[in-house]
Amino acid sequence: MTSAPRPTTELSADEARRIALRAQGLIGAPDRRSGVRGVLRHLGAVQLDTISVLARSHELIPYARLGAVGRRTVEDAYWKDTHAFEYWSHAACILPIEEWPHFAFRRRAYRDRPHWNHQLPDGTYDQVVKQLRAEGPLTATELGGAKRTSEWWDWSGAKVAVERALMYGEVVCVERRGWKRVYDLAERAVPAELLHDELDDAECLRRLVRLAGQSLGVGTRADIADYHRLKAEQVDAVIADSGLVPVTVEGWGRPAWADPAALLTPPRGRHRTTLLSPFDSLVWERARTERIFGFTHRLEAYVPKPKRVHGYFAMPVLAGGRLVGRVDPARAGRTLVAKQVTLDGVRAVPAVAQALAEAASWVDCTDVRVERVDAPELREALVRELAGALG
Repeated sequence: MTSAPRPTTELSADEARRIALRAQGLIGAPDRRSGVRGVLRHLGAVQLDTISVLARSHELIPYARLGAVGRRTVEDAYWKDTHAFEYWSHAACILPIEEWPHFAFRRRAYRDRPHWNHQLPDGTYDQVVKQLRAEGPLTATELGGAKRTSEWWDWSGAKVAVERALMYGEVVCVERRGWKRVYDLAERAVPAELLHDELDDAECLRRLVRLAGQSLGVGTRADIADYHRLKAEQVDAVIADSGLVPVTVEGWGRPAWADPAALLTPPRGRHRTTLLSPFDSLVWERARTERIFGFTHRLEAYVPKPKRVHGYFAMPVLAGGRLVGRVDPARAGRTLVAKQVTLDGVRAVPAVAQALAEAASWVDCTDVRVERVDAPELREALVRELAGALG
């Protein structure tokens, strides 16, 4: 384990919170010229998920930072002209294409994996690669079927093979079509100057640790490791020469590291008021979210309904640099339904109303209906604010 230098900078909890918000693109004027691709490069990774309520998570991420960007614009920014690729980072994520070489350490680890959960019949892998070479790009269904039965986990041989080829880096996902991955050979989809695994593990890890630090602004070792799902010992091995600098943060009780550029100037500018995807990188790590915002965040989509506290897809509400409530949304025709709203006191009412009205406009809803408010005495005030925000 590399010994850490003595911390050289002390940050207040408020300074750390503002640095984190700026690093995530949620303070200051949005960079509309670089658009969705700029957001992707700024964050370093945008998580994908199958759930779609207002929109899919990878659409909600740029919306939270840029405002009402068109959904077709979002998809084109990710997939057109080979600006991004999909791979395993924090989870299944869209990543900037220039980071392809820095995931060589993970591709090597997958190739060296001694066992897999799915058995692969002899010859299936080579057949899938051959078919993609002749006919690609193709979905798993077009390659011979995604599933053997209706069970979600019961993949066909073709699906197992093409997913393994994706992990190995021989195949990439070039777009999502009706949420299905569309696969093609990496040699056709990744620019030639990037298509290599020449970087050793240390170089890859140094880069990803540095990128995580830049995207977080300031974070503990656990925060930085979680961003691209690195192991603690991988972070320890490279953090001292990653370019990040050691800091202490009031109330954190553990060592932290910061992007030196984030320490040069205090964060200034307008705070975003917005609904956040539960998969937004601002709130990826529960312990960090509680440490920075005093806000307990948990996705309850996979929690049995009777045990849910805040709702199926409860979206945190960001306003004034704080997380001030939650909304569990749904849609009924052109009405955005706030099935359950949690408010951090009466001060949160105008911000939650603004966030709901703006989200409704973005997804082409003309009305918002509030069903349940955890503090019933605030329901009337919220409905009244909504009426004003909707005009």
